[in-house]
Amino acid sequence: MSTKKPFSLMKPTLDTPFHIDFDWWLEHDRDWRVYLRSLMCLEHQEVFATWQDGDMIDWIDPETAEVKVVDGMQHTLMSHCALVPEFLTERTPLVESVFRLFLINGNKPMTSRLLAEELSRPEMTILKTLAGVRVYRGLRPCDI
Repeated sequence: MSTKKPFSLMKPTLDTPFHIDFDWWLEHDRDWRVYLRSLMCLEHQEVFATWQDGDMIDWIDPETAEVKVVDGMQHTLMSHCALVPEFLTERTPLVESVFRLFLINGNKPMTSRLLAEELSRPEMTILKTLAGVRVYRGLRPCDI
């Protein structure tokens, strides 16, 4: 179980890195796996239709050759389904675009500036959306 992160009084800037906080999902949305499964390609939606919460798989890091235990659904979504060209289009709404971009890039932290560059969207709009009081899809500043 995750520990609750303290609320930060620091206001994010254009250079603040953001990411998908999967712990936030666990604490705030009981149906998060249903949502993640809906993002999968049709083949993997069928495979994961009976997937149990917490089912983990062994994954070998291609850079370090280290074996890691990872969430099977998240891993499949990020390593296969998110790489399908129609996963992210220019017509995808802003919050959904940011969320999907993090899935595509393996949830590596990105600033509003980088997100704007990748998505061809205004950096201030992205910052205002992600740095507001409401948390969208677990998109939060990274703990630094």
